[in-house]
Amino acid sequence: MEVAEALRRRRMVRAYDPGRPVPSDLVDAVCAAALRAPSAGFTQGVSLLVAGAAESRAAFWAATADRESAWLQGLRTAPVLIMLWTSRQAYLDRYAQPDKGWSDRDPERWSAPYWYVDGGMAGMAALVTAVDQGLGACFFGIPVERVDRLRQQFDVPADQLSVGVISLGYPVPAPALGSATRRARKATEELLHRETWNSPT
Repeated sequence: MEVAEALRRRRMVRAYDPGRPVPSDLVDAVCAAALRAPSAGFTQGVSLLVAGAAESRAAFWAATADRESAWLQGLRTAPVLIMLWTSRQAYLDRYAQPDKGWSDRDPERWSAPYWYVDGGMAGMAALVTAVDQGLGACFFGIPVERVDRLRQQFDVPADQLSVGVISLGYPVPAPALGSATRRARKATEELLHRETWNSPT
């Protein structure tokens, strides 16, 4: 599939066929794409934790969700959950190496927290690859007050920061949910600027 077509077809899928497992080679393809995403200084500080077994998924939901909703009920049907984690310390350490030279490891030097930027890049690579593999996927976040519980549940080191989670599976027809159903897409002219911010596009 062409990249442009995969981007056009990409949607946040919130309901899956729970009786149709995702072949391991397709899960591997999605993960491989995420791990090939760019990373600042080639730090490679983004890690993935895949919950594919029913027991692992149940443990995930027990750790992260305390109430039901139509949105959550649909996501619970996903046969695979891919947790994205990143390490700020890995980036600070990388940029203290001789070829970078920020020996003080001061996070204030960074114009943006690239540990999260790179996590977003990995997530987008995974989402587009899911479409290319004929799968549906949805990126969602963990409530901040539940992240420590999730770390404990899955023995995730304390230095790992939660970027989010990608649900993965074969989509089933479901009512459209999400902000895109309530908000119109902004005109390109509002978001695309050329030469200077206020120049006409």
